[in-house]
Amino acid sequence: MKKILFLLFLSSSLQAQDMSSLIAQKAKAVLPDVIAWRRHLHEHPELSNREVNTAAYVAAHLRSLGIEVQTGVAKTGVVGLLKGSKPGPVLALRADMDALPVLEKVDVPFRSKVTAEYLGQTVPVMHACGHDSHVAMLMGTATVLASMKKDIAGTVKFIFQPAEEGPPGNEEGGAPLMVKEGVMDNPTVDAVFGIHISSAIEAGTIQYKPGAAMASSDWFSIAVKGKPAHGSAPWNSVDPIVVGTEIINALQTIVSRQSNIVEAPVVITVGKFHSGVRNNIIPEEAMLEGTIRTLDSRMQKDVHERIRRTATHIAQAAGATATVTIDNKTLVTFNDSALVQKMVPSLQKAAGSGHVSTMLWVTGAEDFSFYGTKAPAFFFYLGGMPKGQDPRKAPGHHTPDFYIDDSLLDVGVKAFCNIVFDYPKAGKK
Repeated sequence: MKKILFLLFLSSSLQAQDMSSLIAQKAKAVLPDVIAWRRHLHEHPELSNREVNTAAYVAAHLRSLGIEVQTGVAKTGVVGLLKGSKPGPVLALRADMDALPVLEKVDVPFRSKVTAEYLGQTVPVMHACGHDSHVAMLMGTATVLASMKKDIAGTVKFIFQPAEEGPPGNEEGGAPLMVKEGVMDNPTVDAVFGIHISSAIEAGTIQYKPGAAMASSDWFSIAVKGKPAHGSAPWNSVDPIVVGTEIINALQTIVSRQSNIVEAPVVITVGKFHSGVRNNIIPEEAMLEGTIRTLDSRMQKDVHERIRRTATHIAQAAGATATVTIDNKTLVTFNDSALVQKMVPSLQKAAGSGHVSTMLWVTGAEDFSFYGTKAPAFFFYLGGMPKGQDPRKAPGHHTPDFYIDDSLLDVGVKAFCNIVFDYPKAGKK
């Protein structure tokens, strides 16, 4: 009996190795297409909730593979459904499609020259966060999995999401709207996975973090109202600019003196400060705007309260008033620890065990977090930094010099495909 069980185990192990090898072969074969798709999308970027051509490009590809396609989800989103030939779970794989209002400085043949309207202004548009590579990798994954449909146990849902960077103005969009419109239902998703390229991690390398992985993102504004006066007689005023600067400085003490950053990091950044129209007039009002990043929901609530108290009391002490508004944009991106433990071997098959490692949490935010409210989620990073480059000098995301090496994007394809085949068997004895 023991011999039979050993032979069955050996057979299963060999089958898994053969499947992983087949995935690697197919991913390598589709890599030239993945690179071509990525560069086409890079040259033709579109802003959040305006990804009309990108969506059409994706939908046409999925239909060519015989995949069931739904368009117009959350405005411009595309969802593909691939039903395997065997019963099994429903897994969702997600890629975001939108670009940013950034002027590209990188001198590549596929450099973006696109402009578009953003909040009433004409702006340059660039894929400055790697979403073009996310879309291309998921298109490549769809290509490989469609060719292996007879071996798939369950259903794969391909989610091509608009507006990860945030919809413009007061529009709805992004993952919250995708979830609201039922992307995690019909059929119900059992687990959801996402990849993000990184310009500061060596190409072909995968990094991940169980539990809280990326911060929540809250946007805040503080409207300070004082008393105007001539600039030559400041004693007749309640200067909202002075009050605003005192508030900015005091907000940093919430991070440095009031928050237990050993427990989890906290970031408070004021990115905009508007006040006044003339150099010799003390204005009546000042407006501060910024972002809050936390990795713990309890700390998030505590920081919000401290910001309100700090701003209003400083203003009150100066004879001014301060009105604080905080808008919750994204949740903490939380990787289900049990799911991570089960699926790390799939990542190791994709990149090699020596190229998969854990990472520290990230104070950047991702609206992928909303999918995690509906099913266990796992979001991990794939490196795109040219080998030999110093990560400390790598151009950052959301900058004009952002650059990735796309020669190893097949690692992302392999990661998604191995996850699809390994998940139904993960954790089973």
